[in-house]
Amino acid sequence: MNYDAIVLGTGGVGAAALYHLARRGVRALGLDRFAPGHDRGSSHGDTRIIRQAYFEHADYVPLALRSYELWGELEARRGEQLFHQVGLLQIGPPAGSVVQGVLGSARMHGLQVERLDRSQIAAQFPGHRTPEGMIGVLERKAGYLRVEACVKAHAEEAVKLGAALQSGVTVAGWRATSNGVEVDTDRGKFTAGRLIISAGAWAPELLKDLGIRFEVRRKPLFWFETDGPMHRVEAGAPTFLYEMPHGVFYGFPQVDGYGVKVAEHSGGEVVLDPLTLDRTFRPGEEARVAEFVAGQLPGVSPRTLRHSVCMYTMSPDEHFVVDRHPEHAQVFFAAGLSGHGFKFTCALGEALAELALEGRTKLPMKFLEMGRAELRGEG
Repeated sequence: MNYDAIVLGTGGVGAAALYHLARRGVRALGLDRFAPGHDRGSSHGDTRIIRQAYFEHADYVPLALRSYELWGELEARRGEQLFHQVGLLQIGPPAGSVVQGVLGSARMHGLQVERLDRSQIAAQFPGHRTPEGMIGVLERKAGYLRVEACVKAHAEEAVKLGAALQSGVTVAGWRATSNGVEVDTDRGKFTAGRLIISAGAWAPELLKDLGIRFEVRRKPLFWFETDGPMHRVEAGAPTFLYEMPHGVFYGFPQVDGYGVKVAEHSGGEVVLDPLTLDRTFRPGEEARVAEFVAGQLPGVSPRTLRHSVCMYTMSPDEHFVVDRHPEHAQVFFAAGLSGHGFKFTCALGEALAELALEGRTKLPMKFLEMGRAELRGEG
C-alpha cells in the first residue's frame, strides 16, 4: 500500500507525529523496531519533567506553552491524567545558568516563578538541602509527565483515527524517489509521498548524510528508598533540579512504591550502537548520584530500589534539530533532543505533521533548524 506519509520511529516524537497526521485525515504509517512505550530507547523510566520557564533558551517557551495545551487536549481525549502539576524546584548559584536562565525566560514571557533563599527553601521543602551560596527558583506550574503512558496515548489515538502502526520492523534504509520515498525493511518495501524521521538514538545513522555529529550517551536512572513523608508527592514534594559545581542532577518525588527517582543530567558514556547498550546495573555507577542524594536530600536512603538505563542523543549545541531535509523536500526530521525534549514531543509531532503536509508550521521553530552555525562548529 502506498501511504501519504511514513513515520520512522514511534517513540515520543514519532507517536505524536503519527497522531497529528491521522488527525488531519492522511494515510499514515508508523514503523518501529519496538512497540510504543518500550524501554529500549529514550522515552521510558516512568516520569519526565515538564516546565515553562526554560533556562536552556527562552525561545523554547512558546513551544512549552503549546505543549501544555496539547497534553491537556490529549488527556481530555483519553480521559486519562498524563501531566501531574506538582511544581519544580531548581537550585543553583545566583549567577549560574539555571537560575539566571529561568528568571530570564520568566521575565521575557511573563511567567510566574518564585525566587527563594536558603531559609525559604528549608521552610517550604524540608526534603531539600541548599548548598551555601545557592538559591532556588520555584515554578509551581511545572511537574511531571507519565512518559510511557504519553507515548502509548499518542500511538493508540493515532490508530483509532485510522493510522497504521507496525512494530517489530527493522528499517534497513530509505531513499527519496521522484514520487516520494521508499523505506526498505525486513518486512519488505514501503512507499509514501512524505517521510518523517524521528528515530531517537537511531537517527544518527538514518540521517548521516546531513553531516551533523550526533552523539548518543548512556544515562542510568536510580530510584532510592525513602521512609519519610517529605519526599512523597501527596505531601507536596516537587520535582527538582540542582546545578552543582560537579554536575547537574534532577529527580522526582516518590510517586509510587519505588522511592525517589534521581539521575545526573550531565555527563554520560558514549554509546556506539544503541542495540548493544549495556542496561545492567554496574556496581558503583550510582556513586555520584548517591553522593548528591546524601548531601542534598535528607530522608532519602542510599539504598537503590530500582535501576533503568535510557539514552540521550546529543546535538553539537545541545539544542534540538528539527527541519526539512536540505536535499529532499519530502523528508522531515527531528533529532538531537539532547536529554530535554520529551515535554515538547506533542508540539514537535504537530510541527512535523504541519511541515510534511503544508510545507510550514505555525509554531516558532526557526531557532531549531539545521542551518545554525553551531551545528557546523562555527558558533
